[in-house]
Amino acid sequence: MDKIKIRLALAIFLITGFISGLFIGAAAISTLVSYRIDSYHARIRELEISVEDRDAQLEKLKESINKSRFVLKDIEIVLEYEGDEIDRITIEKHIKNKYRNLLGKEVRNIDTDILIEVIDKRIFKLEEREYSLKVERLVLTEVLKLWISVKENS
Repeated sequence: MDKIKIRLALAIFLITGFISGLFIGAAAISTLVSYRIDSYHARIRELEISVEDRDAQLEKLKESINKSRFVLKDIEIVLEYEGDEIDRITIEKHIKNKYRNLLGKEVRNIDTDILIEVIDKRIFKLEEREYSLKVERLVLTEVLKLWISVKENS
């Protein structure tokens, strides 16, 4: 009789351990999956915002083209810089961001003197280094093209 009670207690203990392990495992997997889903939702939202920005930019350009006006369609930066390629890309991105709101605007309404003053004789800080920017040349057509010399300040 004692052997039956011991076997029954052992069987109940084994079944209880199996069921509790099943619940704990299901909870852990559910937590991991929900974390991944949340991160995917955040990334999807970032991409949706990016697409909305691009669509708005495209709509502005289409409206300008439909009105047969001469509008700014792109920005090109030519850097005279002999440093690190990653720094070059970062500086170029920073400069393009300064002029991004001009896209889709009519070229004849853009003041070139103001375009030059936005970047000319500016100091750009990147990490612990400082760079002096100087506009050498500017061409304004459907593409705003800027030649900028970059010197690292010691």
